Amino acid sequence: MLFSSFTFLCLFLPLTLCLYWLSPTRWKNGVLLALSYLFYAWGAPTIIPLLFGMSVFDYLLGKHLSSLSSHSDRAKKWLLGFGITANLSLLLYYKYWNFLLGELSALLTSLGFSSLVWAEVLLPIGISFFTFQKISYLVDVYRGTAKPAVSLTDYALYVALFPQLIAGPIVRYHEISEQLHLRKVRADDLTIGISRFSLGLGKKVLIADFVGQVADGVFALSVGEQTTFFAWLGILCYTFQIYFDFSGYSDMAIGLGRLFGFRFPENFNHPYISETVREFWTRWHMTLSNWMKEYLYIPLGGNRVSSLRNALNLWMVFLLSGVWHGASWNFIVWGGYHGFFMSLERLLGVPMNRQNNIFRTLFTFLLVVFSWVLFRADSLGDALTYFSYLFGLGEPATKAVMLGELLQPRSLGMFILAIALSFYPLIRHKQSSNAQLQPPSYTYQLSAFCVLILSLSALAGLDYTPFLYFRF
Repeated sequence: MLFSSFTFLCLFLPLTLCLYWLSPTRWKNGVLLALSYLFYAWGAPTIIPLLFGMSVFDYLLGKHLSSLSSHSDRAKKWLLGFGITANLSLLLYYKYWNFLLGELSALLTSLGFSSLVWAEVLLPIGISFFTFQKISYLVDVYRGTAKPAVSLTDYALYVALFPQLIAGPIVRYHEISEQLHLRKVRADDLTIGISRFSLGLGKKVLIADFVGQVADGVFALSVGEQTTFFAWLGILCYTFQIYFDFSGYSDMAIGLGRLFGFRFPENFNHPYISETVREFWTRWHMTLSNWMKEYLYIPLGGNRVSSLRNALNLWMVFLLSGVWHGASWNFIVWGGYHGFFMSLERLLGVPMNRQNNIFRTLFTFLLVVFSWVLFRADSLGDALTYFSYLFGLGEPATKAVMLGELLQPRSLGMFILAIALSFYPLIRHKQSSNAQLQPPSYTYQLSAFCVLILSLSALAGLDYTPFLYFRF
């Protein structure tokens, strides 16, 4: 079920809010959990037993971890390792099994053997996100930074809470543990939640989907139709599509969370104004960056090691980030690409503080744009071909394609608006909870209402367009 569907907007969300608000306080978590499972079962009912079963497993494991005394460090480490391995094993099976067997089959074929035959494993939507959340729970309980969940219902709700179940933000357990059993919905929460959701819906429906149509059209061009101009147009449209699509989902998730009394962490902060790749990753998918920092980078040594080891650790973390994003060589190379520039900036001592240098911003933006080619292309070969056109090295076009066939007036308008909103941030979303407590102005509320009306009007004429990050 999509947040941007009439089924969700006109049926599921109103019924969910009514049932939740009318339920006694002691039942609210149970009602919200049942509705979250219904939300997930709408598209993947066969995964619900696995989702619930692993929640039971992690809950019991967390209880046992907490019960072990400080004199049982070795046992606690083994138990934590077992829990992390179990969760990662499921992720490996569902997300990478097809890829690994496909690569093995290709290798056997190249050596003259018969190719492998296997049943395709269907990827559960959102498994990368809720697997990381489950691991954060076990680690937080092991470290003592959070107490184990009060009840199985509370923990299962943490894993399956429908606003952020499918594409984040990635909520670490210690950030939300108190809210699971102690929260209130105030009038300001409703105002902020509805406004934030409406603006996120507008990002998705009014901007991302329209510039995405241009990107899809360009990437669908054959070699004989492609040109350098179209290649740049396509990748720039995809650059803004993926930002407004994913940040729009995050805004909707954060807004929905407020309607139920939850305060999720921010996930984006105008990433395209960054002056370094390191700054970009403090602004893009911030909850993933924070997760990687806390559970991978710091355990590897963080800033306490030599400069060379530190650079290597950064590269390894981002290589794993690429693997997390998808089972494809494209994502592995994409992760290594970002890790290379992160490591290079650290070795060269490039400062993180902003200097308002337009040339550094444009250079960093171009580096990010090039990386999105790997995200959008179907294979490494397709990505290399696309790069050849970006740099004017591709084959000359033999079949003319009119610009008007790819870029309609409305898409052009949304493309210009996307540039303006990306590089001239009028509203900066803070990471602190204090910023989320401030009630929005009447101008903000009116703008959100207008965006909501326009979005609903646009939805009536749009085809099915899932969020881009559902594939991860």
